Amino acid sequence: MTKNSNLLDVKLFKRLLEYVLIYRTVFVFVAISALLISIFSTLTPYLIKVAVDDYLALGKYQDFIFLIIIMFLNLMLTVLFMFLFSYYANLLGQKVIYDIRVQLFKHILDFKMSYFDKSSVGRLVTRAVNDMETIASIFSQGLFMIAADLMQMFLVIIVMLFLSWKLSLTIFLILPFILFATRKFQKSMKIAFNEVRSELANLNSFVQERITGMKIVQLFNREKIEYDNFVKINEKHKKAWLKTVWYNSIFFPIAELSTSVTIGLIVWFGGLNAVLENSSITLGTIFLFIQLSQMLFRPLLQIADKFNTLQMGMVAANRIFKIIDTRSSISDLGTKNEDLINGNIVFENISFSYVENEKVIKNLSFNIKNGEKIAIVGSTGSGKTTIVNLISRFYDAQEGSIFIANQNIKDYKLKSLRSRTALVLQDVFLFADTILNNITLWDLSISFESVVSAAKKIGIHDFIISLPNGYNYNVKERGVMLSQGQRQLISFLRAYIKDPSILILDEATSSIDSNSEELIQNATAKITQNKTSIIIAHRLSTILNSDRIFVMNQGVLVENGTHKELISKKDGYYKGLYEIQFKKEKATVVQSQG
Repeated sequence: MTKNSNLLDVKLFKRLLEYVLIYRTVFVFVAISALLISIFSTLTPYLIKVAVDDYLALGKYQDFIFLIIIMFLNLMLTVLFMFLFSYYANLLGQKVIYDIRVQLFKHILDFKMSYFDKSSVGRLVTRAVNDMETIASIFSQGLFMIAADLMQMFLVIIVMLFLSWKLSLTIFLILPFILFATRKFQKSMKIAFNEVRSELANLNSFVQERITGMKIVQLFNREKIEYDNFVKINEKHKKAWLKTVWYNSIFFPIAELSTSVTIGLIVWFGGLNAVLENSSITLGTIFLFIQLSQMLFRPLLQIADKFNTLQMGMVAANRIFKIIDTRSSISDLGTKNEDLINGNIVFENISFSYVENEKVIKNLSFNIKNGEKIAIVGSTGSGKTTIVNLISRFYDAQEGSIFIANQNIKDYKLKSLRSRTALVLQDVFLFADTILNNITLWDLSISFESVVSAAKKIGIHDFIISLPNGYNYNVKERGVMLSQGQRQLISFLRAYIKDPSILILDEATSSIDSNSEELIQNATAKITQNKTSIIIAHRLSTILNSDRIFVMNQGVLVENGTHKELISKKDGYYKGLYEIQFKKEKATVVQSQG
């Protein structure tokens, strides 16, 4: 919402209407239903006036049954259109949020990784779920209800003035006071609802992070600390809501008192005039004005409540549109497809930083031939993973160019580039689904037979069928039903079945047992035939089997060559790294190779 005190952000409201007008037929039907409800509702008290003045007061009971039938039909029509109004207003709301939610999720799918680096997952979930439902209430409980109430109030005022301007003025004396109180109420509620939504996002973000990181919480005995932090955040959320409760507690009793005073004035003034000769104010008119005053003030009070709903929806819509308006996607202007992609990779004077003026890659240049197996080593923060991120175009370099198959990486369609690149990470992510779906990622072009065949080739078929339901075994959220090594094997099979031109293993064997590593190394030998492999290495065996080794230090390629070439360099960086990090494995590797 804008920072001004306007009850409604007109620009934002027009943007929402663009989604509504897609369903013009439903929109028009809801509007017509609202109008008819107003007419039928106003007609009901007028028919009661006719019954009192023209039948009961005069003792005419002969045609009274006909009036009762008309009143009954009017009531049935009112109920019918109330049902249709409620159903189609909610239907329209759900259609609108369906479209917005699809647009939002599609937009999020295209975001750069840097957006997720800086954004809270809990807040994004709040926007995609809670805020969406709040937008739906704009149409189901807010906008159309307000329109219906305003139409009813307009008709009531016309009927009042037509029957008795004197009694109308009696009611209108109280009206400015109620309008003033409503205006003040809305300003206060707008501020309060902004605070409520902000605190709700904080609460969701906190809970999501702590549940995801529950192992860390329990391992480091932070239960009491996190509990106390949650209590503080929850307290802020409660106080934000209590502000809205406080404003409601003040406003509605004042409004009810005003209504009661109005009824008293009608009875006093109308009764006084009714006893005078030639007065146009009859007993039926007094009954009618009491009901009309209720019909005038009650919608006004309901409008106040529905404005709360409308404002909450507008606040939610503003938050969602901010995400939709965020321009954080990787440019996808390339035209070349995957048929041209091979594993020949060239980095030409590449510089990159995640944070401005803090370069993690500095003027990096190298060439990888198609089918070559490259190991990248270096200390933490040296830029190894960044190289992988740039090849996959999770990020774009600020300086320099990357070429694959003699074409600038940006000339390829993003989907084509990634379809020919397979990435296996150390921290494997599996969806809460079956092993089969986690391998194929719901790609219907991959047959079950091809998955089984690939699993047999890399030696993990027996492990999979040993699980309950085999390939249909549900690994649960993030694959918690499998060990780290088993998750790695599933991830490797997922990459293997893709048959990529470029295979990237980002520390994929750094935290698994030797048996799993052996399986992966066997699979690596198969998949790397005539394919480029880039392996961020933590194990000596991976380095020794590589064609070349890239040695990174603080974003710079300091050495490049085979293990034999690099180890022979006196005072070389790799030699020092080898002595510290890899020499302990030497005896084991030599023994296994012997």
